[in-house]
Amino acid sequence: MNKIKAWISAARLRTLPLSISGILVGTALANKAGFEDSGLFIWSLVTTIFFQITSNFANDYGDGVKGTDNAERLGPKRALQSGALGRAELKFGVILAALVSFVSSFILLYKAFGSDELGYLILFLILGICCVWAAIKYTVGESAYGYRGLGDFFVFMFFGLLAVIGTIFLYTKNIAPTNLLPAVAIGLLCVGVLNLNNLRDIASDGRAGKITMVVKMGLGKGKFYHYFLLISAFGCFMLYSILAKMTGWSLVYLIAFTPIFLHIHAVYKNKEPGYLDPELKKLALSTFALALLFYLAINYFL
Repeated sequence: MNKIKAWISAARLRTLPLSISGILVGTALANKAGFEDSGLFIWSLVTTIFFQITSNFANDYGDGVKGTDNAERLGPKRALQSGALGRAELKFGVILAALVSFVSSFILLYKAFGSDELGYLILFLILGICCVWAAIKYTVGESAYGYRGLGDFFVFMFFGLLAVIGTIFLYTKNIAPTNLLPAVAIGLLCVGVLNLNNLRDIASDGRAGKITMVVKMGLGKGKFYHYFLLISAFGCFMLYSILAKMTGWSLVYLIAFTPIFLHIHAVYKNKEPGYLDPELKKLALSTFALALLFYLAINYFL
């Protein structure tokens, strides 16, 4: 039973709602264009969840091996750090989750493109492989990009642009320029969650040699960067709402920015980075609530 709890802990279930936010927004935009497919929707969710689990296992393994997850680290203890799972066990978990992700990706892409659109199928399979690579290389290996200040860029690309635009394309085989705005917004919010994590861990990351954007900028500039990310996301959604001529109840999804703006105030008032940990859950769930409300607004109120 302890092992089961350890694997569940390593999977970091609280990160999963955030990971599917891009799928919800992309599906909503595809539905708005007149395309619906429950099979695509389900397999998109399954694939994204396993990508996230792969990333979480790899992050636990990579930071544990490098010693970044140590007694100084704030937040919940990780599986390798605490000794609940060994290196070999966690490495096996990374490989297994990556294989499941790839199989799920193939099923999803075959449902979307079949054998008639082989070019698209191959292209998206390559993107799927890139997703697995990105999930693992964030903290694993000597060239881990999360230790070189590149985590923000990859999160923006994979959780924002690829998640939203890629999902839309699976349904529609087309991309409307205005759909880039919600994609950028979700990407910025996901980067905001990562940045908040890095704000919390700025001291321990710096000592461990994990050079995040926050470590590079310092705490003060890291906070202003945080405000920029979240306020820009709001601006993108507002601009999309105007261009899409959303009015009345279709704007209900913007309510989700209320806790996000309260979160900005909490970060502004914070004097001790270690106390930012509770804000991580708030921001991640607020982003998920935003995506879910956007999905409902598009399908039921527009």
